[in-house]
Amino acid sequence: MTLPPIDGAAVRTLKVGGLSFTAHEMGEGPLVLCLHGFPDTPQTFRLMLPALAKAGFRAVAVTLRGYEPSSQPADNDYSVASLAEDVRGWIDALGADKAHLIGHDWGVNLVYSAAALCPERIGRVVMMSVPQPAAFAGVMAADYDQTRRSWYVYWFQVRGAAELLLPANAFAFLKRLWRDWSPNWSDTASLTNAEAALSGPGVLGAALEYYRSAFDFAHPRAAESQRLLSSPIAAATLGLCGADDGCISAAIFEAAMPAAFFTGGVRTMTVPGAGHFVHLEQPGLVHDAILAHLDAENR
Repeated sequence: MTLPPIDGAAVRTLKVGGLSFTAHEMGEGPLVLCLHGFPDTPQTFRLMLPALAKAGFRAVAVTLRGYEPSSQPADNDYSVASLAEDVRGWIDALGADKAHLIGHDWGVNLVYSAAALCPERIGRVVMMSVPQPAAFAGVMAADYDQTRRSWYVYWFQVRGAAELLLPANAFAFLKRLWRDWSPNWSDTASLTNAEAALSGPGVLGAALEYYRSAFDFAHPRAAESQRLLSSPIAAATLGLCGADDGCISAAIFEAAMPAAFFTGGVRTMTVPGAGHFVHLEQPGLVHDAILAHLDAENR
């Protein structure tokens, strides 16, 4: 099943390191890269791209590594270090000197690690629904309720289990997962897009490798990945979480955004009436907060 285009966006291909990434572009001005998470697609930014474009930005939502056959590496490398290099490569491919970064869910790890990898190429940063990665790992380990909410991360580590069960029950699994994460919200279109993406050749395995690589300390790039995720970043950062998020609670999010990791400053905001998919559940509040954050820099 082919994913629908984002209304009003031009679809283009970004070629980086021998891989090809589908991107959706709208508007003119300073570049803003929007990076989706799991289980999701660039279409998750279908409301945000027009808002950014109207405000005078060049907004681009990119399909992450592995979420389409053309971006699945032969060496199966989904380490954070390589994902961060993808972000730098996308900025190059788009002909920009630097970019603001907006990440949701797993996209936050790419945003943070890219800001650590090439700070001179990054403007301002927005982290939605997932906090600072290293701090989150520490907070989660000491909180039983959060460990329970993150059960799927541990299940994904069992090779073969998810691959065996998910293809036959993908829609039911995703629907239940999204209901847990955003208990007061339903979006059939997003679920359909996510199921279509994960049904593509090799995509489910690639998505699972994100989680497995994060725990693979024998990976050749493991040390580099951990360094990027635990290094302070200089980009001014806005953190947004939903008050009703069932994936990572608002309290855990706030606790895992310590100022020591953000030398350029950090501000957090808990969005009322929103769960994990905060940008789709409360788009007006989220867009206003993001635009105020981006406009605070001299463009």
